Amino acid sequence: QVQLVESGGGLVQDGGSLRLSCSASGRFSSYAMAWFRQAPGKERETVAIINWSGDGTFYADFAKGRFTISRDNDKSLMNLQMNSLKPEDTAVYYCAAGSTYSYGASRYDFWGQGTQVTVSS
Repeated sequence: QVQLVESGGGLVQDGGSLRLSCSASGRFSSYAMAWFRQAPGKERETVAIINWSGDGTFYADFAKGRFTISRDNDKSLMNLQMNSLKPEDTAVYYCAAGSTYSYGASRYDFWGQGTQVTVSS
C-alpha cells in the first residue's frame, strides 16, 4: 500500500504558475502515478500520468505544453508543474497510485485527499 498527501495548491492569477507535490509513504516506486482533477459540477478528469521509472508520461490535451509531471523515487515524491494557468484549470487536484500505467481513474487504487487550485481571471 501507499499513502499519498498533496500540497502546493492555492490561488494564482490567470497566466501564473503553481507546482503541486504528492508525497508518498510505502512502496512508491512500485506504482504508476497520476494527477486527476475535478471542478465543481464536473466529472473527474485525468491530467497526466507517469510510469514507474518516470520515463513514460502522457498528458491530457489541455495539459500538453503547459503542465509537466515528474517523479523522484528516491524521495517518494511526484510533482506537477503547471504553467500558463487559466481560470478553467480551477479544480481540486488529486494524486493517485496504481499498479497499472493507465489513463483511466478506475485503475488507480490509492488516492490523496486533494489540493485546491484556483485561478482568478
